[in-house]
Amino acid sequence: MPLTEPHDDNLRQEEQVVPVPAAGDRPDHAAADAPASAATPDPDRSESEPEPSSSESEPEPSLPEPVRQRIVSLTAAVLPGLPADEVPVPLRRVAKFAPNRRARLGAPAIAAQLAGDPLFRQRVTSRVLADAGDLGTAVVEGTAPAAADPVEVAALAYLARPREWRQLIEASGEAVRAEADSAVVAELVRQAEQRATRAEHDRAVARVEADKLRDELARVREELGQLREENRQLTRTLRETQARERKTSELLATERGRATRAAADADAELRRIRARLAEAEAAAGVARASAKEARSVDDARLWLLLETIGQAAVGLRRELALDPVDRLPADFVAESFADSSTATVAGAATRARDTDDPARLDQLLALPRAHLVVDGYNVTKRGFGEMSLEQQRKRLITGLGGIAAQTGDEVTVVFDGAERIHGLPPAPRGVRVLFSRKGETADELIRRLVRAEPPGRPVVVVSSDREVADGVRRHGAYPLGADSLLRRLSRS
Repeated sequence: MPLTEPHDDNLRQEEQVVPVPAAGDRPDHAAADAPASAATPDPDRSESEPEPSSSESEPEPSLPEPVRQRIVSLTAAVLPGLPADEVPVPLRRVAKFAPNRRARLGAPAIAAQLAGDPLFRQRVTSRVLADAGDLGTAVVEGTAPAAADPVEVAALAYLARPREWRQLIEASGEAVRAEADSAVVAELVRQAEQRATRAEHDRAVARVEADKLRDELARVREELGQLREENRQLTRTLRETQARERKTSELLATERGRATRAAADADAELRRIRARLAEAEAAAGVARASAKEARSVDDARLWLLLETIGQAAVGLRRELALDPVDRLPADFVAESFADSSTATVAGAATRARDTDDPARLDQLLALPRAHLVVDGYNVTKRGFGEMSLEQQRKRLITGLGGIAAQTGDEVTVVFDGAERIHGLPPAPRGVRVLFSRKGETADELIRRLVRAEPPGRPVVVVSSDREVADGVRRHGAYPLGADSLLRRLSRS
């Protein structure tokens, strides 16, 4: 059935939105039979003078909170569907909010506009009633089904404002309050039942405790009888012990005389032992001097061996014409990592196997001339992902600077990025910071760094990415998880 246009007693007659009847609702000659006075305003009345209404002077009714929230929710739902020129200026910004924020943040403005703008309220009502279906039609006609939600009925009545709409809102308020009172009563009954159950439980526990105490009292009385019997036996034993003590005292006086004579003999023996100890110390001094001389000979032989090895190394460097280098293999990769990567070297010897031992990182960094390569974002997002990317980079680079200062090893950290990020602070001494360029990932750059190192040099790659770990292991690097580095940084 078609919805009838709601009646609003706060809207002036010339502002009422006249609904366009659907085809077949009334004959074509109905418009001609309508009195001319219904469409022609009274010429004697000023355009600015509102038509008197019996309810204009009545204040807005006090709405229950659930009804107010439902009214705001219905209005917020249809607000984006209104034409832009029909949306009041205070609500145009609210209409652009997301659906879940519109009713929550725009509730005060929506409620104020509904109360003060009857024309806006009637436009909203037309769309709300169209969505409400039969329930909206029943509310406009002044009736409400008994099974309908009182809050929904009151919200539709407030917007449509049919006759007796205030009574509908008041009845809804009474229904809401009755439900709240019923909930309070049910809660009180539940609490009373819980207290009764708790009291019954406490009473049963008290009975059990009383039985336990009676049993304990009987046991204590029995133990008291046993203790009294033991006390009599101990008293008798004490008397016998005192008699034996007297005899022991007499024997002790005799033994003291014997101990005095034994002490004199022991003093004489001690003097003889001290003389022997002096002779042993003299012999030990001679032995220490001989051992020191022998150690000096061994030190001289060891120094001569090391000197020979050093001179041999110098001669080999001179023979190969090797000059000191200022750049390391990773520096060449840092300059050319924008070029296409070379083919993977097949058959590279594996230097180490993967390990989960946290102390493994310290052992590897203790190797001479070790090179530590770190997958930057893989470590930072695992250890302190709640920070911004800039803070993550700064914290990791600072920690790696401490490791480089402590171990003296070469440290390279690689981050993903189409181009180098400007505004970075200078890297600490011993730490090289690289960013992958467009068309290349940090994983590929790490593998290029590993391939650039000479065979035999210890290279440690820190990344929890299994693909990275497998790739660098094939080229002889030591892959470790990110947790080992995070623990090492926290210990620093």
